[in-house]
Amino acid sequence: MRILGIESSCDETSAAVIDSDGTLRGHVINSQQEHAAFGGVVPELASRAHMRTAVSTIRKALVDSNCDLNQIDGIAVTAGPGLVGSLLVGISIAKGIALAGKKKLVGVHHLEGHIFSTLLEHPDFEPPFLTLLVSGGHSEIIFVDTWGTYEVLGRTRDDAAGEAFDKAARMLDLLPKSGSLHGGRIIAESATNGNPAAIPFPRGLSKEDTLDFSFSGLKTALRTHIDSLSERERATLLPDIAASYEMAIVDALVAKTVKAMERREVKKVALAGGVAANSTLRRKLNQEVAARNGTLCCPSPIYCTDNAAMIAAVGRYHLMNGTQSGYDLDADPRMKL
Repeated sequence: MRILGIESSCDETSAAVIDSDGTLRGHVINSQQEHAAFGGVVPELASRAHMRTAVSTIRKALVDSNCDLNQIDGIAVTAGPGLVGSLLVGISIAKGIALAGKKKLVGVHHLEGHIFSTLLEHPDFEPPFLTLLVSGGHSEIIFVDTWGTYEVLGRTRDDAAGEAFDKAARMLDLLPKSGSLHGGRIIAESATNGNPAAIPFPRGLSKEDTLDFSFSGLKTALRTHIDSLSERERATLLPDIAASYEMAIVDALVAKTVKAMERREVKKVALAGGVAANSTLRRKLNQEVAARNGTLCCPSPIYCTDNAAMIAAVGRYHLMNGTQSGYDLDADPRMKL
């Protein structure tokens, strides 16, 4: 069985082809540039951009895979969560291809895609394990008992870690200058020569017996600190501010994950989602997991962001196990895992 995966949940148009043995034959990600001037993703612009680029993205993935639609057996497409307009573009194209070619169709949960991203490079990494899933819209600790069976042990009570990075970049006036929407990447770059212990930013919910996260207090602390500085001090102290803020987020994520490991007596941990590309998070989580005789699995950065390879991997699993969707498949922007 050969699966075509389509991902269009936000501002990345992506397509990928995967074989029944898990071999990734082709993978294309088309990143939208239309949103940089607005400091955030504009849903209407995202939908229109998907409409312009989806067909060419799918064609390139097929060419790179050295196959055509006649050799595709099933279509896997992100059905939610995400921006409803963006999701509908991908779903409409997927249903059209499936209907015209009489192919199997399956709607995929975006977060399940991130959980499966570990399989793309580590096919032997099997459940049970914990997944720390951190992105612009999600911060969750998920217990994976078996493939397809998930339990959310902790989640953010307010902003996700990725959103906290994005808002920090805006507060520090870094996004307009960079022309990028990736606040986490900008904060990490700004923190390169900074002292992560320079400013005692709070670690949300650190004193509560919970696996949930909270980053609203951290954002408030950053705003208060910035307002106490002159413009010159902000520029001079930027590396220290960025490094201290980054470490506050990393410490919170790592501490809760380690607590989950101990509660569930799990030795295997996967890191997934866009924030999983953060090198400080990877390094510190690996240290703490290793200190407990555990194993950490991290996808390459390209598979941490929104991508169709992980959607194709989930589609392969479900279709090979007899699960598929009807042509009434619809977008669910708040789909539950």
